[in-house]
Amino acid sequence: MYVAVKGGERAIEASWRLLDKSRRGDTRLAELGVGQIREQLRLSVARVMTEGSVYDEDLAALAIKQAAGDLVEAIFLLRAYRTTLPRFGYTQPLDSEAMVVERRISATFKDLPGGQLLGATYDYTQRLLDFSLMADEQANGGNTDDASHSASATAAAQRPALGDTRPESMPRVVSLLNKEGLIEQEKPAPGSAEPGDLTREPLSFPADRATRLQNLARGDEGFLLAMGYATQRGYANSHPFAGEIRFGSVSVEMELDELGEAVEIGEIDITECQMINQFAGSREVPPTFTQGYGLAFGHSERKAMAMALVDRALRAEELGETLASPTQDIEFMLSHSDNVEASGFVQHLKLPHYVDFQAELELVRRLRAQHAAQVAEAEPATEATQAKSAAEPAETPQTLQPANGHDHQEQAA
Repeated sequence: MYVAVKGGERAIEASWRLLDKSRRGDTRLAELGVGQIREQLRLSVARVMTEGSVYDEDLAALAIKQAAGDLVEAIFLLRAYRTTLPRFGYTQPLDSEAMVVERRISATFKDLPGGQLLGATYDYTQRLLDFSLMADEQANGGNTDDASHSASATAAAQRPALGDTRPESMPRVVSLLNKEGLIEQEKPAPGSAEPGDLTREPLSFPADRATRLQNLARGDEGFLLAMGYATQRGYANSHPFAGEIRFGSVSVEMELDELGEAVEIGEIDITECQMINQFAGSREVPPTFTQGYGLAFGHSERKAMAMALVDRALRAEELGETLASPTQDIEFMLSHSDNVEASGFVQHLKLPHYVDFQAELELVRRLRAQHAAQVAEAEPATEATQAKSAAEPAETPQTLQPANGHDHQEQAA
């Protein structure tokens, strides 16, 4: 047994070396640097930060490099590292209405206070491969990780701080509906409890909306996208409108006990989405609009939109709607949204299950033996029945004759 264990250890160590070699790829090509990943694969970095629950572009880029581009594995790496970090406290709620907006669109109103900003988006591209991007890297000066990091630092230094010149105020789209009382008010009730922390407390049911939103923010983008798509295809009582999608920078503030007030500790990029849905009303509430909410780190519009769609679907019971789809089942949705848990449970099937399989193998062999014995016992009775049937004379079929031989002739006439 000791020899088998040592042999397994040597095989695992060899696998690690092969993994390093596989990740590096062809050594004749320049190695991809963390800075290059951070700056040029920003959408992947944003997803890893969001689902890994850590806002750090360098760490997310490192995880992507270490995982050879496998984003689910990178998310796992970042979450694992997160558990080693000290916790100093909680920040103040983000004021996304004070965002320095880089992109802001609405599908509900054409003319908005502050206007619509298209920003950087793939929405209006033709989705054709751009072969000019395959140009030799040396022709562009051979970007290195150090050069990329330096360029990033220069860009950050040139970027105006949130406290400097601020663009024209961009109130939320829902504020236009608020003026007429056409949309629900989402404000915490007086004396309501502080929201829980899903990163420190295990998920339990029933789950309130604050817990659900935390779960969805960390949830797998592909899962949420599929479930959001399902809500639009009739698997929920949902007809959404993209009320507002905005991307930009917000200040992060934290209250320090030493000062007795909140101070700004940094800035982060976020994407926020508010979906607007119709609500038929009830005896107590007149017909109005309700909301679904989504928020993600970085530029993550698809994730924020899918999160908002699912959030609204999960409010069905709260709003007195009929629960007719898995997309409205809180326990089903929250229990299967996390890609780290899902990946671990699926991939654990690769681990040795020798004892379990041997037990199953023995069971199937025993059942097959019992089946063969039953068939053997039934064969003599079957042969006797067949022999008896062969010995009996065959019955001559009787043909029905009409009572009167002239009936057919009379009917024909």
